Amino acid sequence: MQQKASAKTLDKLPDHEDVEILGDDEDEDDVGTILRGSKGNSKVQKKARTKGPIDLYFAKSAAKAVQDRKNSKPKQTTINEACKKELRKKACKDIARWMYDAAIPFNAVNYPSFQVMVESIGQFGIGMKAPSFHEVRVPLLNEEVAEVKNSLKSYKEEWAKYGCSIMADGWTDKKKRTLINFLMNSPKGTVFMESVDASEYSKTGDKMYDLLNRFVERLLETKCPHLYWTPCAAHCLDLMLEDIGKIPKIHNTIKRAVTLNGYIYIRPGVVNMLRHFTGERELIRPAVTRFATAFLTLQRIHKHKANLRKMFTSKEWTKSKWAKELSGKKVYSIVMMPTFWTNIVYILKIFGPLVRVLRLVDGEKMPAMGYIYEAMDRAKEAIAKSFDENEEKYRIIFEIIDK
Repeated sequence: MQQKASAKTLDKLPDHEDVEILGDDEDEDDVGTILRGSKGNSKVQKKARTKGPIDLYFAKSAAKAVQDRKNSKPKQTTINEACKKELRKKACKDIARWMYDAAIPFNAVNYPSFQVMVESIGQFGIGMKAPSFHEVRVPLLNEEVAEVKNSLKSYKEEWAKYGCSIMADGWTDKKKRTLINFLMNSPKGTVFMESVDASEYSKTGDKMYDLLNRFVERLLETKCPHLYWTPCAAHCLDLMLEDIGKIPKIHNTIKRAVTLNGYIYIRPGVVNMLRHFTGERELIRPAVTRFATAFLTLQRIHKHKANLRKMFTSKEWTKSKWAKELSGKKVYSIVMMPTFWTNIVYILKIFGPLVRVLRLVDGEKMPAMGYIYEAMDRAKEAIAKSFDENEEKYRIIFEIIDK
C-alpha cells in the first residue's frame, strides 16, 4: 500500500524532460511564446513582471550590477535585445534632453555614480516616481552626509595607526575671495575636511597657525616635534615663475603679449583675419597671474611670428578700420618690434625648463618630492646650456631659483 501511494505521488510531479531550457537573457514574454509554440496551448497569458518584497533581498546592488556588466563577455544579439536597443535609445534621448535643459556638463556621464543611478532606475522598473525637490534638498541630502561621515571612520582609524598630513590649498575664486581648503592625506587617500574664507585677513603665520590649530589643537613645533611643514612644490614653482616675471624685460614682454592677444580676441573681425593667416589655429588666451599659461601663449605667438607679421602687413589689415585706430597702431608696432621677438626667445629659454618641472610636480602619476631636486638641477643645466654658459644672461634667474 505504501509503494502504491508513493507511485501516485510521483505521477503528480511535473515532467521536465519536454521543457526547453531557457537562457539568462530570456524574459517572461519569451517564456510564454515558447510554451504556446511547443504545446499549441494558448491558455498561457503574458503578465507584466511585478516586483515584491522578496526582490529587495535577491536583487543585486546597482553598483555590483554595473561592475558585473563591465566584466561580462558580449552575447549574441537576440530579438528581445533588438527591442531593448530601441527602448534604450529613447531613454538616452530623454536623459540627454534633461542634461541640455539643466545645463549639466557632458562629462557628468563619466562619473561612476551616473551609471549606478541609471542601473537603480532600471531595477525599479516601469512607473518610478522621480524624487521631489524636498526629498533631494532635505532627507536625501542628510542621508548622504551621514553616509560620508560614516565612511570617514576607516580613514580616521588609518590616521591613528599610521599618522596623516594636513594639506592647505589657498586659491582665489571668481568673486576675488581668498579661500583655503584643508585636506587630510594618508596612505588610504586624501579627504577634504573644510574650506575657510580667509578674505578678511592676510595669510600670515599666526593666522595659519590658528587655522591649523583647529585640527591639531596644540603648538605645531614646540609641543608636536613629529609634525613637519612641507610647502606645495607646484605652488613654490608658480611663485618662482611669478618672481621671474617681475624682471622688467620679461614683465614688459608678457604685458605686450597680453595686449596683442586681448586686442585680437575682443574683435571678431580680427579673429577671423588671424584664422585666415594661421590656418584656423588659435592663440592661447592668457591669465595675467598664471605664468605657465603666459609661457604657452608666448610659445604660440612665437610659432606664428611669420603669420602675424604677414597679417599686419597685408591689404586686409591696412585697408581695415582697425589699422586707423590708436590701439590698432599700437598692436601693429608690437608685432613689428624686433626686441619683442628677441625677448620672447629669451623668456622661452628660461620658462621652458621650469614649466616642464612644474608639469612634473603638478601631476599625480609619481610623487614629486623624490624628483624635484634632480629636476631643478636639470632645468638649471638646460637654461645655462641654452645661453651657451654665458652666466651674465641667467645669473639673476638662478638667484631667484636658489632662494
